[in-house]
Amino acid sequence: MEVIELTKALILCQSVTPKNDGVLDLLEKELSNIGFDCRRYLFSDSNTPDVDNLFAKIGSGAPHICFGGHTDVVPVGDIDAWSFDPFNATEKDGKVYGRGASDMKSAIAAFVCAVKEYIENNELKGTVSLLITNDEEGPAINGTKKVLEEIYKDGEKIDSCIVGEPTCPNKLGEMVKIGRRGSFTAKINITGKQGHVAYPQWTLNPIDSLTQILNSIISLKLDEGTEDFPPSNIEIVKIKSSDGASNVVPQSAEGIFNIRYNVKHSKESLIKIIDTIINEQVKNTDYVSNVDYNNSAEPFLTKKGNFTEIIKTSSDEITGLSAELTTTGGTSDARFFKDYCEVAEFGLIGETAHQIDEHVKLQDIKNLKDIYLLVLYKYFN
Repeated sequence: MEVIELTKALILCQSVTPKNDGVLDLLEKELSNIGFDCRRYLFSDSNTPDVDNLFAKIGSGAPHICFGGHTDVVPVGDIDAWSFDPFNATEKDGKVYGRGASDMKSAIAAFVCAVKEYIENNELKGTVSLLITNDEEGPAINGTKKVLEEIYKDGEKIDSCIVGEPTCPNKLGEMVKIGRRGSFTAKINITGKQGHVAYPQWTLNPIDSLTQILNSIISLKLDEGTEDFPPSNIEIVKIKSSDGASNVVPQSAEGIFNIRYNVKHSKESLIKIIDTIINEQVKNTDYVSNVDYNNSAEPFLTKKGNFTEIIKTSSDEITGLSAELTTTGGTSDARFFKDYCEVAEFGLIGETAHQIDEHVKLQDIKNLKDIYLLVLYKYFN
């Protein structure tokens, strides 16, 4: 299939996390026809759904460049709000509409078609692989992380990786992401004493303590950022109390916040800061505090060099823009690749990702394929 046809075929698969719906079968068939050796990995874990993954490789030896991506998509939301069937891959006004068009089935199609064109016209002096998971939009437990662990046990070695997440805010070619901030979540629970609101002397309102803790936390100015990273930021995402009527002081209250942090911090340093604030607030009181921490991603930065320059110059030559090397945005599976190889992210415009009427321009898909193709020429020559 050519790149638009393959994009549409991938969108037709209703691969909402963790459902496969034949999307990896379709990819495996296309890649096998090109000459790739394809391996499937089905992983399981407690309290998470089973996930199917695909690792496809052609060539041998170094250098080894991998294209990383995911075929799973988020739910469509209110289907009646869509202008078109989200899984019909509708073309209109030079765009293709559908769930996953931006994030990131178009990029996967561009991967495949770029490699196909390169191999048809060149002797491959090294290795090209695709690592495709169906667990990026989900818990990300049974996907890329486990595939990398498994293939490295089998002796694989990846030198460089491009993750095809939608990286550009407005125009294709604006941004190459060479790092990401870490993601740290804390869930604070404060227990007080339930009672009638008219008799505060017999109650201990946990909301009072929790709000003071959260106010202290969001007042923190963690840093000013670095040359490569924006400042770390803190966002409260949920506050709730135990069930009760409007005239009852609750027994407990809970607050959840997330910190997107740069390389000036670590999981350990953030825990120390938060623990200090909580302990200071509840000391010499009858409040009982409990906090759960989850650090789902550490910050990382790929050193600017030949690989990042190849991606930037390839993009610049095709688009006529000057791509910025940045570390903005959320997390992606690049956080797993960074433990094995140099990694950068480059893909389409992310404006409509996860939205109603998600779409991308057809010409952008074709240009992205050409950029990936030029990356291959530069990488192997």
